Amino acid sequence: MRAPNTPTVSEDETVPDATGPGEPRTDDGRDGERASGAIARRAGLVAAGTLTSRALGFLRDVVLAAVFPKAATDLFFVAFTIPNALRVLLGEGAVSSAVVPVFSEVRAEEGEEAARRYFAKLTGLLGLTLLVVSVLGVLAAPALASLYATGYLDDPERFQTTVELTRWVFPYLFFIGLAALGMGGLNALRRFAVPAFAPALLNVALIAAAFFLVGPATGLGLPPIGALALGALVGGALQVIAQWPAQRRAGLLRWPRLDLKDPRVKKTLRLMVPLLAGFGVYQLNTMLGRSFATFLPTGAQSYIYYGQRVVEIPQGMFALAIAAAALPTLSDLRARGDDVEVRRLFGYALRLTLFLAIPSSIALGVLAEPIVAVGFGRGEFGRTEVIETAASLRWQAAGVWAIASVRTVVPMFFAYQDTRSPVIASAANLVFFAAVSLLLMGPFEHVGIAMGLSAAGAAQLLVLLVLLRRRVGRLGLRAVVLGAARISVAAAAMGGALWGVARLGAWNHGATWPNVGVLASAIAAGVLTFVAVAAALRSPELKELLDAVRRRVKR
Repeated sequence: MRAPNTPTVSEDETVPDATGPGEPRTDDGRDGERASGAIARRAGLVAAGTLTSRALGFLRDVVLAAVFPKAATDLFFVAFTIPNALRVLLGEGAVSSAVVPVFSEVRAEEGEEAARRYFAKLTGLLGLTLLVVSVLGVLAAPALASLYATGYLDDPERFQTTVELTRWVFPYLFFIGLAALGMGGLNALRRFAVPAFAPALLNVALIAAAFFLVGPATGLGLPPIGALALGALVGGALQVIAQWPAQRRAGLLRWPRLDLKDPRVKKTLRLMVPLLAGFGVYQLNTMLGRSFATFLPTGAQSYIYYGQRVVEIPQGMFALAIAAAALPTLSDLRARGDDVEVRRLFGYALRLTLFLAIPSSIALGVLAEPIVAVGFGRGEFGRTEVIETAASLRWQAAGVWAIASVRTVVPMFFAYQDTRSPVIASAANLVFFAAVSLLLMGPFEHVGIAMGLSAAGAAQLLVLLVLLRRRVGRLGLRAVVLGAARISVAAAAMGGALWGVARLGAWNHGATWPNVGVLASAIAAGVLTFVAVAAALRSPELKELLDAVRRRVKR
């Protein structure tokens, strides 16, 4: 029989990836193989959910580009800077990275019920904090807008609109913070499906808002673009509500409690503060980029934003997926003191990330103009917008491999409950980004900011690897480098195939059906070429991915 408070195994939960708490590891390597396979399967599930969200996000951006002029979207993107940065900060990093290791520790040492009580206390504390911060953000909207929209101070109308939009979107922080905590608790229990798919609801809400909330927005005294602010609030609430059934089944849906004396809560806060600083420094890049772009001609905000949205599709598909799937396993193994297996799984996760990230960098660079032309080339988005956004995308794509690797490396520090080292690396990222952007935005305008983003990602990765080597010893990077070399050969061949087919498109005509066909053909040719060359080079990463797909299909 099952104990009353023991949750049933969810449909998205895979078999255990290693031995249970207190059990000895066998020496035949089967536990390690199961752990690797579990990470690959979980990453696939998370990637599917993230792909759904990114695809809807891309559709959302297509709608916004076609419905609203770039002068209006510039204002919304600036107003949404801080709430969106905090969404990424909380939803994709700080909360889960602090909660999962401590939740796993409580669960292993004190049992399931203690872990649920701990989670209820966190919910109460975080909910109250988010409510206070949201109210303060609404009241301080003019001061906040003056920080990241400095270039608008000389235009009172644009600045005031930015302030009003900021007031309306800032409460989104309350909802996304609670949603992020729920995702962390479910991930710690190996329940990945709902956390993976829930973020898509924000994009659904924003798409609907563009069509149906313009009237209510103008009725509230907002410009038409204010419909998106209302949509953000609806989307945030939906992300919280969508998790309630899964949380109830897992025993996590309880009345919040406040207990600042709980040692586990204090430990989580100690972990979360430097995590917020580390991830926050990274998000400052976005805010700095927005601030820099306010000094550039109209459209710069949108060119950078749309380029970022495209590169986030592959990053979300695998980088975040692999990191989210690996962290609970790494934390469990570290809690048992199995450092050898921790390092082995880290090497596996990094190789898997690069296997997908390197070809993504090349593909997005080669297909930058075709992707933007087909994705956005309609309505208010003309030929000039396509060319400028493609230039931004091309240089942001150059850093996809580095930024994806950063998101895979950072969970290693969290598994060891080391939250200071990522802060140091993030600070290096910020300094490098500011220096490169300021140096290059003069001659290259918004493209200089895109160059700064990619260069800063590479610098951060280098610093992280150096710090991790000092923290845990040898990392087995020789196998990672050899794997990256194989992947680069296959990706180069893929790039040639993409370029050859893409030449057939008439991209100056925008989103026409013939161009859609050429782009689809180019992608198909590129994928087939990459897989064929990787197979010829006997890439173990390809075999591992195909094996994971076969196992999931059989289930």
